[in-house]
Amino acid sequence: MKKNIYFLILVVISVVCCVSCNNEWEDEQFQQLVSFKATPDANGVTVAYLHYLPEGEVTYQLPIIVSGSTPNAQKRTVRIALDHDTLTALNEARYGHQTDLYFKELDPKYYSFPETVEIPAGQSLATLPIKFTLGDLDQSDKWVLPLTIVDDPSYDYQANPRKHYRKALLRITPYNDYSGKYASTKVVLAGDNANPLTVGENWAYVVDNNTIFMYAGSRNIDNKDRKKYKINIRFTDEVVDPLAGTKKLEVWSDNSDIKLNVTTPTYSKTEKMDAVKTYLKLIDIVLNLSYSFEDYTTVPGFGLKYSVDGPIGLRRSMNTLIPDQDQQIQWE
Repeated sequence: MKKNIYFLILVVISVVCCVSCNNEWEDEQFQQLVSFKATPDANGVTVAYLHYLPEGEVTYQLPIIVSGSTPNAQKRTVRIALDHDTLTALNEARYGHQTDLYFKELDPKYYSFPETVEIPAGQSLATLPIKFTLGDLDQSDKWVLPLTIVDDPSYDYQANPRKHYRKALLRITPYNDYSGKYASTKVVLAGDNANPLTVGENWAYVVDNNTIFMYAGSRNIDNKDRKKYKINIRFTDEVVDPLAGTKKLEVWSDNSDIKLNVTTPTYSKTEKMDAVKTYLKLIDIVLNLSYSFEDYTTVPGFGLKYSVDGPIGLRRSMNTLIPDQDQQIQWE
């Protein structure tokens, strides 16, 4: 008799459990929130690489996503606006009163974007098309386009409350075939060859399709006097040494005060496929630079002469599986 009672109890419990169970994984496990996909770097901005076109228009597609464990069930119209306040707060927090180092908001004449983006029902991803025309943009300043997702209880969506999800501070970075991060080099103060200063990286910025500029010696974009030490480098097709595969570089500065003196600059460019990842094309560019210049701003009234001598190199990896050439570059 007791066995029958226990059996009946087990049956009742099983039935109750089965009735109460449901496929909870089919329900939304989180809150569906709208966010940008724009992960910031160590400087608090998101680098937006844009193929340099001197007169043409280039479009950057900024992803907008709806978070959650289930597909987006309704059509949503997401509103986008400029975000001056966040850029101001970033500058003050990072640089304080050093306004010469501030990120600058991009002038509206260089871009346009729609104020709304529609995310259809059943889709959790859309893109904001931002059109840029950057032909004459001076890259010696740090240009940023600050955007935010506008939030209001009356809207058919809720923006993600976390700052780095609802905001996108796009660091505008045009590129050509020769711009990017070059490997380290050594800068020597005249008469002090025993203690050279090693520069970890040399960033090259776009001037036009065949020209870049770097900063002389150890200066970089976070030096207040950087604009005085810009060195322009133009890549030509003039062959210098057919066996070595080197071609002529034209190197000059628009500022005669730095007394730039250049000795026979050349470059080489080679391409090969990666031995392991056979879909990657590796493009190596080596600049053979030898020049001297005078630092006339560090010690007012007294010039410090520096020399730079040796090759610096850039490697660009291209994913050939991607049909769009502008999307092939594997940026670090």
